[in-house]
Amino acid sequence: MKLTRDTATPIPGTRFIDPKVLARVSSLELVAKTVVSGFISGLHRAPYLGLSSEFAEHRPYMPGDDVRRIDWRVYGRTDRLFVREYQAETNANLTLVLDVSRSMEFSSAGISKLEYGRYLAASLGYLSLQQRDRVGLITFDEGVVTWVPPSVKHFDRVLHELDTARAERAGNFAKPLATVARTLGRRGIVALISDLYVEPKILLDSLAELRYRGHDVLVFHILDPDEVELPGTQARQFQDMESGIRIPVVHDQMRETYANAVHAHMETLHRRLGEHRIDYRFFDTSEPLDHALFEYLSERQHRMQAR
Repeated sequence: MKLTRDTATPIPGTRFIDPKVLARVSSLELVAKTVVSGFISGLHRAPYLGLSSEFAEHRPYMPGDDVRRIDWRVYGRTDRLFVREYQAETNANLTLVLDVSRSMEFSSAGISKLEYGRYLAASLGYLSLQQRDRVGLITFDEGVVTWVPPSVKHFDRVLHELDTARAERAGNFAKPLATVARTLGRRGIVALISDLYVEPKILLDSLAELRYRGHDVLVFHILDPDEVELPGTQARQFQDMESGIRIPVVHDQMRETYANAVHAHMETLHRRLGEHRIDYRFFDTSEPLDHALFEYLSERQHRMQAR
């Protein structure tokens, strides 16, 4: 399986927004409103970022119950009909976790990964706020940089911290995500936004405690198009943006090898995270954010309704 950008049919009547246009909007709140309204306007029912319902217990089936909630495995064992009951979660905590390590500053043209991540975080936060969910923010590099606890009243502070975030230091996943897991209280949604320059095992180990504590974990993988496939230039060396190390290469021989390695990394992340019921969605910074977010939220809503 090769992971690529989603090319699903757009919402009828909707024109999606080039990320470089969003970069010219001075207000991050206006960016978020523009992105969210861009896909909500084309729907009869807006997709949502709801918390997955948690199974509570079985009870005997009664006439009028939704037959889709019958547990047929229990019926096979007992010859009696039971339905699954779930804990009601009307409002959720959404904690946005944005990587602000140095590599997030990379941009081949127009918009950096950090800028795109800001827009994505602000849009997810704005959408959740419309559902009366509490929204918080954590930014991290080699440690936690900023922390805004989830609230329905402090979204302006979330936007301010997003707007002023700078990518200045090298990154680390284990230490800051361990801090996040220890500090977050009630069960909620944790949305990690990063370029994921990390070994899959380290990432999974870092997210395991969050899953153990019952959080829904969403991973948004952001890359620049030139990081997915090397451009056709005559470059003879590459520089690691985290360490500054320069690596000599023979460009023509490296392009295919590099592209295969990147796609293999993405496929491994997608598979391993999925095995732990962690959502994974890849974005590149040239992809219209409103379209990408609509596709992801629609898929998530469909999965949640099918459970």
